[in-house]
Amino acid sequence: MDSSGKPSTAQVLLLTTSSALTAVFYSVYRRRTTTVARLKGAKRVSIDQDLKNILTAAPGKCVPYAVIEGVVRSVKETLNSQFVDNCKGVIERLTLKEKKMVWNRTTHLWNESEKVIHQRTNTVPFDLASHDMAMAATIRVIRPLDSSELDLETTYENFHPTVQSLTNVIGHFISGERPKGIHETEEMLRLGESVTGVGELVLDNNLVKLQPPKQGLRYFLSRLDYDSLVEKQQSSVRVWRVLTAVFGVVASTTLLFILWKQWVYHRQRRKEKNVLEEFKEHQRKRMRELNVEETSVSPSACTVCLSRERSCVFLECGHVCACDQCYQALPEPKKCPICRAPIERVVPLYNS
Repeated sequence: MDSSGKPSTAQVLLLTTSSALTAVFYSVYRRRTTTVARLKGAKRVSIDQDLKNILTAAPGKCVPYAVIEGVVRSVKETLNSQFVDNCKGVIERLTLKEKKMVWNRTTHLWNESEKVIHQRTNTVPFDLASHDMAMAATIRVIRPLDSSELDLETTYENFHPTVQSLTNVIGHFISGERPKGIHETEEMLRLGESVTGVGELVLDNNLVKLQPPKQGLRYFLSRLDYDSLVEKQQSSVRVWRVLTAVFGVVASTTLLFILWKQWVYHRQRRKEKNVLEEFKEHQRKRMRELNVEETSVSPSACTVCLSRERSCVFLECGHVCACDQCYQALPEPKKCPICRAPIERVVPLYNS
């Protein structure tokens, strides 16, 4: 905080940044909390012969938010892995990432960086079937790529290092970017995989469908079971709650510190004003005792003896109010006659 009582730029920046981050983190925390609450309140439905009867009896032949646990089965065709024999699935994601080292001009260190240069996702229609092979009921999964927590199994990965010549190495050091190579991965949702789906369950033309829910609810397709999925979401809530609390404490502490400094500053200003008024009243009283007219006293006269010129500056308060003789006569510890601040050093004042 500067001499004018205003907060410093660093304090304002810290307060603004921490407040904004607290608001963002709190917003995310509220959304995640709502997601967990809705997830816990979702209706668990079994894949069995009574499934269609349940949906037929439901309003609009729909369960707005349902939990389904089943195994992946293809409808007609399947996707074959391009790298692994006898590996079939219904979702395949191929990703190419460029890995490189980038020179940080601030820390003067090489930092690893990666960028997705190509990604392609292939899907075919698939169902979720009961773990009991005797059950013929299935649920068609609609728009699986719109789901959250779609963690596919990595079936293949390989790193292709970049072959560099001496000329390339020198050029990379000059440019500040040093390529390492290409990371290639294949991820799949394989046939027979256990999947937990959470979404809207509808009966459409005698076909049971699991599709993205309405009303802002999140759509889940996960290889975790239901309890593990809920626990994972709760862990996320705890992380965002801690971040919100930490940055909230920082913002609150910064605001309280600024307000406290403002209060100290204004209290000091009031104290100085009262001391100055007291000094002026004491000076007028002394002038009456000496039968001296106020107009006859020079504006630069010593405030103690009212006869000699002021000839020294008191530090650190900066007041110019006394002559050298009166300063020497001040009792120990010497204090400024105006503000009563301790006099740490004296600078002679020369009037030209």
